[in-house]
Amino acid sequence: MATVICITNQKGGVGKTTTAVNLGYFLAKDKKRVLIVDFDPQGNATSGLGVEKGNLPATMTEVILGQVPITQVIVATKYKGLDIAPTTPQLANAEVELNKLNKKFIQLKSALSAVARAYDYIIIDSPPSLSLLTVNGMIAADYLLLPVQTEFYALEGVAQLLESMKLVKKAMNPDLKLLGVVATMYDKRTTLSVQVLEEIKKYFKEKVFETTIPRNVRVAEAPSHGAPVGSYDKFSKGAKAYKELAKEVERRIGKN
Repeated sequence: MATVICITNQKGGVGKTTTAVNLGYFLAKDKKRVLIVDFDPQGNATSGLGVEKGNLPATMTEVILGQVPITQVIVATKYKGLDIAPTTPQLANAEVELNKLNKKFIQLKSALSAVARAYDYIIIDSPPSLSLLTVNGMIAADYLLLPVQTEFYALEGVAQLLESMKLVKKAMNPDLKLLGVVATMYDKRTTLSVQVLEEIKKYFKEKVFETTIPRNVRVAEAPSHGAPVGSYDKFSKGAKAYKELAKEVERRIGKN
């Protein structure tokens, strides 16, 4: 059965999608079968893996509304072992319709059950908000992975996110765990980055991954080429960091 990881942070611009794409890529490089579920209406994980949004017959919009099974929307990427369930901005409109459904909180969980045996990991890239889509992601997941950037206001909103996790755990998904917190956009040359990382470690303690994701030009460039950084420039600092993060994730989950 697949281990389902929901990557979430209600704050935008923290490297959430970048982490979803690159973690998925390096897990697949380690011969794991990986599905990335693009559950953010911006659809950046879809384009970041080179999928052309204009040619998609169906997306996660139709899946979440129960109109088509997820098996009909999954696209194989050009990277062995890595598939994506794509999305487009229409997903934002679907949230209104989703709110009208009886089982609005478990639509994603139900959809993923059809492919749970086909993958080792399912990674959900959720939107930067505490929306109904994000709650669906939390309920469908075994673990939450929280990217936090090492900049001012890094922990802003995190308490609210963790409170939401507690509520979901209590009411709908008692097995949900925080897999860990990964510090992103880290620049060890700046006092601010170092100080913020210390704050993150004080707040989350042993939940902070040893691997930090550096501020790296190659990581920023890769999505515009429709590629993970490991494919775009495997020798870059960013690629090496995400490769290490993937190993650390596997160790924490115990899938080696």
